[in-house]
Amino acid sequence: MSSPVFRFAPSPNGALHLGHAYSALLNHAMARAADGRFLLRIEDIDTARCTPQFEEAIHRDLAWLGLAWEEPVRRQSEHFDDYAQALERLVEAGMVYPSFLSRSEARAYIADAQADGAPWPRDPDGVPHFPPVDRMRPESERRRRMAEGEPYAWRLDMAAATAHVGGPLFWDEDGSGPQGEAGRVPARPQEWGDVVIARKETPASYHLSVVVDDALQGITHVVRGRDLFHATAVHRLLQELLGLPVPLYHHHALILDEEGRKLSKSRGDTGIAALREAGATPRDIARMVGLETRP
Repeated sequence: MSSPVFRFAPSPNGALHLGHAYSALLNHAMARAADGRFLLRIEDIDTARCTPQFEEAIHRDLAWLGLAWEEPVRRQSEHFDDYAQALERLVEAGMVYPSFLSRSEARAYIADAQADGAPWPRDPDGVPHFPPVDRMRPESERRRRMAEGEPYAWRLDMAAATAHVGGPLFWDEDGSGPQGEAGRVPARPQEWGDVVIARKETPASYHLSVVVDDALQGITHVVRGRDLFHATAVHRLLQELLGLPVPLYHHHALILDEEGRKLSKSRGDTGIAALREAGATPRDIARMVGLETRP
């Protein structure tokens, strides 16, 4: 029987903060407790925002925390062909379509629709579902606009994809969701609408790249924050469409700031390196995230 495989997969687009420390330490501890493997994956598919400097800082921070991982480290920017192959399978199966509508055009469409008083559907993150304009375009128009070099994104045709899968989807959760969900959790990908799967210049969105990476790396246990709990429904759908294995999921509590908000790189929340330079020890970090008691 093969060993359990865990992973920590940060994006090198900012400094790691306490929330990252908790997730990395928890993955590492669970891997050791299960006599399993611990992998580090660098999710740098967004080459415009990710930098080698932040990647180097990730390695320094994790090593300082006392974590050890297997080499070589998988870097998404080195595996675009893997995502392109998965995308091509979805294209050939008719599960995705090219979307040309800009953000401003989408907002205008939704505003017009809501002017009649009817509520517009929103995804679990509160973002309005994408309008159906591009899904209904004739194939001849799609091909013409693509040939003319218009920018576009590949979107999952949620209705076609869920119909193709047929029956209900589930995942096994041994952590818990925002409302305490655990055990065998029903996946409802339709709540997300037609999500982006890839863009013209980028071969995969987070949704596609994460399921491809987890499958290729043999990940058996996905341990990540509860902010990604509902996104697992999209991942389960993609796993079914692509015939990929399904890991066990564990969504853990988030580390929040004094105002109850999730820590964020974009807001410049205190990073691990800054805490280290201020005199904190790895043990201090573990204590700060409440690793011993946090579920």
